[in-house]
Amino acid sequence: MNKISKLVLGLAQTNCYFLENESGSEAIVFDPADRGEYIFEKLKDKGQKIAGIFLTHGHFDHILGANKLRDLSGAKIYAYCAEKEVCEDRVKNASAAIGNPCTVAADEYINDGDEINLAGMNLRVIATPGHTVGSACYYLADEGILFSGDTLFEESVGRTDLPTGNMNTLVKSIREKLFTLPDETKVYPGHGEPTTIGNEKQYNPFAR
Repeated sequence: MNKISKLVLGLAQTNCYFLENESGSEAIVFDPADRGEYIFEKLKDKGQKIAGIFLTHGHFDHILGANKLRDLSGAKIYAYCAEKEVCEDRVKNASAAIGNPCTVAADEYINDGDEINLAGMNLRVIATPGHTVGSACYYLADEGILFSGDTLFEESVGRTDLPTGNMNTLVKSIREKLFTLPDETKVYPGHGEPTTIGNEKQYNPFAR
């Protein structure tokens, strides 16, 4: 079983997750929300190399540490291809609105259904538009783990009042793309505490 840890970072208290490989020598980082140098040093202190940096979407509170972390680690940044416009536009990613304009260009813009293997860990890209036009989740079928970003929270969903958001699209993504996963799938959201697909199918008032 791969180990998952996290830091809660930034103005919006965003979950930045670290997925370690079985040997503990490498880790994949999801949503480096802030303080890229701090993230790098934390993993360096554990003797871990960063195998890749994955963005669930391009909002400022999920990307502010990404460029610095890439510079220090040499790891590639991955994002779903439909999110390019949000990642690379300071208005659409809402960073201009908070007075800290930021953009990030992914090294690889990936596609729905892509299987990516890094450090012996296999991730499947699941496109889940709605929170933003190019929001995506990352699923590890062998582990029964889903990193859901701001698409699905514990008994809630992400906001859709920012640029490119759409509530109808978000609910459709959850029902058609996420609720087809096994009920026991552990969900690690961009904010708040973990949940499961089964719990959300039963109790989430937005997506039932």
